[in-house]
Amino acid sequence: MDTALLFDNAVVLLPELVLAVGVMVLMLVDIVRRGQNGSQLLANMSVVILLLGIGASLMIWGRAPVEYLDGAVSDGFALSVRLVILIAGVLGVFLSRNNFPAIERQGGAFYSLHLLAVIGMMLMGTATNLIVLFIALEIFSLALYILSGFYRDNPRSIEAAMKYFLLGAFASTFFVYGSALLYGAGGSAHYARIHETLATGGGNPSLVWPGIALLLVGFGFKVSLVPFHMWTPDVYQGAPTPVTAFMSVGTKAAAFAGFFRVMMTALPSYHDQWAMPLAILAVLTMTVGNLTALRQSSVKRMLAYSGIAHAGNILIALVAGTAAASSAAAFYLFAYAFMNVGAFTVTIALEKQYGNENDVEQSRLAGAAERFPVLAAAMAIFMLSLSGIPPLAGFFGKFLVFKAALEAGWAWLVVIGVLNSAISAYYYLRIVVTMYFQQDEEIGDGKEPLPLPASRSSVIVVVVSILAVVVIGLQPGLWADLLRGLGQ
Repeated sequence: MDTALLFDNAVVLLPELVLAVGVMVLMLVDIVRRGQNGSQLLANMSVVILLLGIGASLMIWGRAPVEYLDGAVSDGFALSVRLVILIAGVLGVFLSRNNFPAIERQGGAFYSLHLLAVIGMMLMGTATNLIVLFIALEIFSLALYILSGFYRDNPRSIEAAMKYFLLGAFASTFFVYGSALLYGAGGSAHYARIHETLATGGGNPSLVWPGIALLLVGFGFKVSLVPFHMWTPDVYQGAPTPVTAFMSVGTKAAAFAGFFRVMMTALPSYHDQWAMPLAILAVLTMTVGNLTALRQSSVKRMLAYSGIAHAGNILIALVAGTAAASSAAAFYLFAYAFMNVGAFTVTIALEKQYGNENDVEQSRLAGAAERFPVLAAAMAIFMLSLSGIPPLAGFFGKFLVFKAALEAGWAWLVVIGVLNSAISAYYYLRIVVTMYFQQDEEIGDGKEPLPLPASRSSVIVVVVSILAVVVIGLQPGLWADLLRGLGQ
């Protein structure tokens, strides 16, 4: 019996085990092979390891939910989140290859930390215990703190890392205190036992609301909910762009997965009480994110604030609190991974063109359609998808979330979400208008298109992202059905 249980645990942990072994192999290879060639080898190995992780996740897809180590579970929820995070991880590694000398010089450290962050994010999506949840949170947080400051010679990168670390540590203390209060309320760190105790009138209900409030600070920081979002634009702008692209998707997927599971597994009996405060928070997050994005001249800062607005959209699914809403959130994150990473990939190519390792101003995109027609077309597709224009993937992500919220009786929240989507269309389409309808005075008219300022790895990411955004948009029902296990 023990052997069978051990085997089941090993099988459901296979994706995490594959990556853990991969991290150790990467560190050993880094000792033997150093220099640029060694960095390329490590990047290729990281891609293979992450693809093996995706394969391991698909192997256990469809298995009955299995709880292991009394603190984590393998179910449709966890598998959906794993795939989103692993896909973001693969795309992030591709972005780092042949693009940044600082990464090539320290490839072993960079890719090992990258994989550790992926492991922590995946564990957060599987956690059914507050202790496991906190451990997972710290694993990927510590890795991202270091990765954010990987440009040691760039003051903006160091500033980003310090801000992220100090504010992240502060938010973690709230998270720990909130977990302790929920433990006191339910007499256990296990979500299901907390629910059972509170639902039967036991425990200490007076500790529930302080616990929820403190946990909300921790989760709100990670997913950039207003008013816990102030770190986001500075960190996104200062961190290496491959790190920004990865963390913009992976952190949201992991933290929202953890947030969903805590609220819907440990505290479903309190849904009627906590749904309204979260709805108000969703409205603030969408509105502040979109209105602030309107004023940005930096592409990365605009994407940072738009990411805040997208967090508000996803929060609507949690407010709805139904299985359909959870599935819609999974679809949203799946689509968001491709369109957001794709947008950051184009930004990387433009950074190289303009000799800036950190950002590019929107005004520099004038005439981009003439100079870089392929990049401009790709950026236009990603901007249209992020704004929710049909028939691209972003439209159906928002549609499914709003539909689930409407069915759950949150019509007023859906109306505000639609209005915010209209606001977001302005600053996304402004990028398209700048590229196609404004002329760069420096180059004038009649100039021939320039060679594509992108590495082969970046081209692969752009092509894969475009195909995903278009295919998911053309067949949304198929992909929504595949992710239906979320919340079941």
